[in-house]
Amino acid sequence: MTHVENELNSQPECWIRAAEQAERQRGALPEAGERVAVVGCGTSYFMAQAVAALREGAGQGETDAFAASEFPYARSYDRVVALTRSGTTTEVLELLGRLHGRTRTTAVTADPGTPVVAAVDDLVVLDFADERSVVQTRFATSALTLLRAHLGLHGDAVVADARTALRDPLPEGLVACTQFTFLGRGWTVGLANEAGLKMREASLSWTEAYPAMEYRHGPISVTSEGTATWMLGPAPEGLAGQVRATGGLWIEGDLDPLAELVRAQRLAVAVAAARGLDPDRPRHLTRSVILAP
Repeated sequence: MTHVENELNSQPECWIRAAEQAERQRGALPEAGERVAVVGCGTSYFMAQAVAALREGAGQGETDAFAASEFPYARSYDRVVALTRSGTTTEVLELLGRLHGRTRTTAVTADPGTPVVAAVDDLVVLDFADERSVVQTRFATSALTLLRAHLGLHGDAVVADARTALRDPLPEGLVACTQFTFLGRGWTVGLANEAGLKMREASLSWTEAYPAMEYRHGPISVTSEGTATWMLGPAPEGLAGQVRATGGLWIEGDLDPLAELVRAQRLAVAVAAARGLDPDRPRHLTRSVILAP
């Protein structure tokens, strides 16, 4: 079994621990009413998108999400939350350095022995969710669970759905598809983006991701027999029928959307195996992007 398989299979237990940690470290996380930006790179950026939509939707305060390299320094925030598994990513450290002394910062990381620890005001360490694999699975979903729990939006049913996602077989014919599209609405748009990234990283698949209502504004034109469209969360009315009419495979996300992301992670590994690829060694990628000065 690959590292990434072992790590993705451990997610239910990691989520339980992340939710417990949210309660213990409440003071390190955003308070209701704060104006917050959540930043990250790659997978962490897509988790930031989900967090921002969840927090603002919960009425906790205006919340934005940015790739760390695209942070708008002219804007004012009460707090910036950085999601960084490695704690060494160049763009995140540069951002935190520029904010030092002017904006309160929090980092959620997997490694307490990295430079990000000294770069922030508040720290949450999810070392139990650290990973050997380049391809992120459990750290990303555990960081999102931490923040969902902090918002009061996590419960036992989410963990049960994750176990179902790991146990039940993938839909018939899905692994053989040649193109995959993931759709989301609200906070699940970030999850759809992340599902697409997992497929590209692990299996070199042709994969796209969109807000669900945007899919009919052009992207549906690539849908046909041999393609799959996967909805994370409730689908817009009529969309499933329109996709099926093209001959494409429609996957309805019946589980909690975060558990659906676990299913998509399993798909990425399964497609990689079918194509003779090693998901632990994705092409052209490293565990952390560290740029030369």
